[in-house]
This record gives sequence, structure tokens and C-alpha cells, in this order.
Amino acid sequence: MNVIKNTNFNFPNQTNFYKGKVRDVYSFENLLVMVASDRISAFDVVLPRAIPFKGQVLNQIAEHFLNATRDVVPNWLVATPDPNVSVGLKCETYPVEMVVRGYLAGHAWRTYKSGLRTLCGVTLPEGLKENDKLPTPIITPTTKAHEGHDEDISREEILVKGLVSEAEYVQLEQYTLALFAKGTEMAAEQGLILVDTKYEFGNKDGQITLIDEIHTPDSSRYFYADGYQERQNNNESQKQLSKEFVREWLIANGFQGKDGQVIPEMTDEWVNQVSERYIELFEQVTGKKFVKDNSENILARVEENVNSYLKSL
Repeated sequence: MNVIKNTNFNFPNQTNFYKGKVRDVYSFENLLVMVASDRISAFDVVLPRAIPFKGQVLNQIAEHFLNATRDVVPNWLVATPDPNVSVGLKCETYPVEMVVRGYLAGHAWRTYKSGLRTLCGVTLPEGLKENDKLPTPIITPTTKAHEGHDEDISREEILVKGLVSEAEYVQLEQYTLALFAKGTEMAAEQGLILVDTKYEFGNKDGQITLIDEIHTPDSSRYFYADGYQERQNNNESQKQLSKEFVREWLIANGFQGKDGQVIPEMTDEWVNQVSERYIELFEQVTGKKFVKDNSENILARVEENVNSYLKSL
């Protein structure tokens, strides 16, 4: 399969290289070149098979929403010279991820189901069931781990540890809720519900700036709005667009990223199914038709497009 599993470029004036779970980041003096690979991760583990077109899907969804939210908060994106590449401003990143939840799903539901009624310092009401809408969206931050698992953290702990100043954190909260409101509105236009998502921020010349990707299947969960309430009333699972189906498949096959567990075999059929789900999500979330880039050599295409862009600066 023609996929981007790893990159090892050496661009002119490149100062650093960082390999994330799914992105390869090339640093320059004032810019970052972020290559969205086709790697897929779950439970903070990178799975052995890459997914065709996944990187293109993530990169182009992020571009769509970053451009649509520039009036809400400044963001890092400068250009997308390739279907798998974003070029943006180099920012000093804040060491927390701003997770925002409008519904009781995923990790929040698993915490609630265990009997706990507090998540990241936020008290949850009694009597909720899985996928219920919360009274108001809540922010449940996590620490940003370079390796291993991100950890839940409360607003109070962030301030006590001095991870972010109080004035900046108040602004991060305001931006987070405003972005979630905009994302919710855009999802509704496509017949979707934005269930939860996460945002990352950096500081560029004293200005808080939205960085990384937003509202993609790797960072967000969507439900189909049509039939949502009926499914809730009947205690049925919600029809959703997110990476959760990958996690559910892994759990069903005995893997949750714990020591000693073995990643189940990812057959060609399964890999193609995941690819199709990502493409479906692109089209449902953006309202645009996904155009597959079928280049014979994706790595050569990426290298050529990035070099052309850098020369144009």
C-alpha cells in the first residue's frame, strides 16, 4: 500500500526533527513543517499498519477548520503546500491540552461509570447515562506528554504547579469554549453533533495562538444528529464518526495498550475499512468531496512540494 509510514527528509536550513505519534515535524528558524503521516495510534500506542489517505484526511480537515476559525482565535497555519503537509508559525507550546466535552462519552463516561463524579476537578451531576448531553460544556485538561500517556489534571493543579499563568489560563478557557461553540455550529450544519474535542495552544510573540490540528477524527468525536435522542431514549449506542471504532475493535480483541498485551493482526481488509471510515468522516464533517491523491511515490511528492515552498519564501 502506498502510504507514509515514516519520513526522513533533510530540508535546507532545517534545524530540528521531531517524530510524534502520527506527525513528523521539521523545524526551521521561525516555521514548522508538519507532515501528517498515515500512522494510526490508539491508547497512546502507534499501531503496526499505516492507513491509506489517513494523513491527507487529517491534514485537510485541520486546514478546513483552522481557516474557518481565524475570527475566533489566531492560529499557526501559514500554508498547505502538499495534501499531507501544513506549514505554520513556530510557537512556544503550553504544556497542557484543553479537552472540552459537551457529552458524557469516551474517557468521561468510563470515569463516571466507575463511580467517580469528579473529572479534572469538574463535578458531574448524578443520574447521567452514556452519551447524555452535559448541562454545559466542561473543560477537562490533560498534561501534554511527549512519551506515554497524557494525564488528567485540574485547573487548580495547573495553576498551583505554575504550568500556565492564571491570566493566560483564563484566556485559554475562553478560546476553548468559543472554538467548541464554533465547531458545534459547523457540525450541526452537516447534521452532526460535536461531542468532545481537544485544542492545543502556543505563544507567538506574546500572543496566544491555536496550534496543531482541530476537529479531526484523531482529536474529536462526532455523533450523527439524526436519531440521537431516539437512540438515547432506547439506550442504544450512538452512531458516531470518530476514531472510537478503532479503540473498540482493539478492546474487543484484547488490547488496551497495557503491558503484556499484543496488538491484534490488522488485515488488509481491516486497514481498508479504516481508510474508508476516515474518508467518510472527511466528507461528513466538511461537506466536501474527498479527492484522493494517488501519487505513485508519496514521499517524493511531499519532498518536492515542501522544497518548492521553502524556495518561494
